[in-house]
Amino acid sequence: MSAALASSAPEPMRPGPVGRWIDTADDQRWWFDPGCPSLDFAYSGAFAPVMDGRRTTSDEWELLRSPAALAAWLGERFSAIDATCAEHELRDALTLREAIANLTYAALGGHPLAARDVDVVNLYASTPDLPPVLPGGGRQAGRGRARASQALSAIARDAVALFGSDARDRLRECAADDCSLVYLDVSRSRNRRWCSMQRCGNRAKVRAHRARHRDAGQPAGS
Repeated sequence: MSAALASSAPEPMRPGPVGRWIDTADDQRWWFDPGCPSLDFAYSGAFAPVMDGRRTTSDEWELLRSPAALAAWLGERFSAIDATCAEHELRDALTLREAIANLTYAALGGHPLAARDVDVVNLYASTPDLPPVLPGGGRQAGRGRARASQALSAIARDAVALFGSDARDRLRECAADDCSLVYLDVSRSRNRRWCSMQRCGNRAKVRAHRARHRDAGQPAGS
């Protein structure tokens, strides 16, 4: 697993619609964009690969420790969501999150998708989604606050699109030897290599720079 840890300090402005700030042991903060809402949701709690394609958790990464934490997480990503969540909605969220994490590493490792995880995603995807709303109207119909269950349905439907198409072929694991963060490569050239250029990409550039100067017999700072 990467040495990165979940951030406990107040977060700055979010630079994108999906992703999270991560603090590391060397007191650096960087932005991790997993590429799609369902992977973003899976990374609200840690997961790491094991041999059968399922994953293990780490409390250091856990963001959804209470219904209030779930409401805050969803509220940052779905502006129409009701500001409150109940215990049963947290249980539903954790069930869906586990299934998405399991499917991610199964697909990444070339394992068959487990029927139990597929069933969970399909169940939540079959429930009412967040309705689109055109602003500017005078009537209140369709403008009520949506529930957490509708956001979970939207996340599940994103997972269906991810695992039910060739999108899964764009699942990548960070190329750094000491990082196993997973993301969906949505770059035009499909050549994203790093979890973040701020973190692993920059470290690779520094190492390459030092190696070039070492091979040339020059000091790295020259």
